[in-house]
Amino acid sequence: MLREHTARLPAGAVGRGAVTGTLRLGTRASLLATTQSQHVADAVAAASGRSVELVPITSEGDVLTGPLAQMGGTGVFATALRDALLRGECDFLVHSMKDLPTAPYPGIVVGAVPVRASRRDILHSRDGLDLDELPAGARIGTGSPRRVAQVRARRPDLVVDGIRGNVDSRLRKVADGQYDAIVLAEAGLRRIGRDAAITQVLDWPTSAAQGALAVEVRDGDTAVAEAVALIEDGPTAHAAHLERAVLRRLEAGCAAPVAIDAVHLGDVVTLVAHVYAEDGSRSVVAERRLDPHADLDAVAAEVVAELLEGGAADLADLAGTSR
Repeated sequence: MLREHTARLPAGAVGRGAVTGTLRLGTRASLLATTQSQHVADAVAAASGRSVELVPITSEGDVLTGPLAQMGGTGVFATALRDALLRGECDFLVHSMKDLPTAPYPGIVVGAVPVRASRRDILHSRDGLDLDELPAGARIGTGSPRRVAQVRARRPDLVVDGIRGNVDSRLRKVADGQYDAIVLAEAGLRRIGRDAAITQVLDWPTSAAQGALAVEVRDGDTAVAEAVALIEDGPTAHAAHLERAVLRRLEAGCAAPVAIDAVHLGDVVTLVAHVYAEDGSRSVVAERRLDPHADLDAVAAEVVAELLEGGAADLADLAGTSR
């Protein structure tokens, strides 16, 4: 099974040519969300010949404060968008794929996964110091349990605290001294032109589907599915769906420190999955080299079995409700 909850098009649907009519793309109003959405809108317009307009939608996660894990996880941002799509207020959506719960959402399917941006994390530090150069006791900000565990594994002498807010507000918290450094996704920074804020590109594995975008459509909406399917990138979609298949099998909630990377290297896919203890003191890893045509669910089942046999369930909460 190549793709999770994926739109099914009639034979010969893709590539029929331009279709008239403006498509409405629902998006959160943040700079990163609108930038990502506009990038996809431009790509869909160029590929399909249809004009695309952005429709701003406010989610509960945009107006509430507090840790994401206590608000229901990163899926809190997706719910309002999905509900608006089902109500017909827009025709399709764009999400950072790593933020989507892996459980199916009734009435909605993934219509396309475009070319992936960088999957890496970066460090932004006020004094230009790399992670290994920061002084003992330096305060690091991140909202990701996985990043917390990885920082603590590398530097147990640092203080790691939670942080919320958009990219620019987090950068300001470093500039004004609330944090000595923060860890963010490289893709988000580069998409909004904040390349200069990158102090160090970190070499550890990252979250399932990080750097990838998911384009969602209403199940059965063939005309829209046909338009967005034109921007699908096969290797990106395969890798992202494989990573999320492992995450889904792990039943890892938003509070679970899990990293999963699948990389296409010619005719071979290399898959690496890590589960960390929250304090970074231990981790369990499973690795595979596989054919790109291997069954994703079967591979995910094998990898998860190996992780659990290695004690992954003793390290992290793998029975989360937001998945």
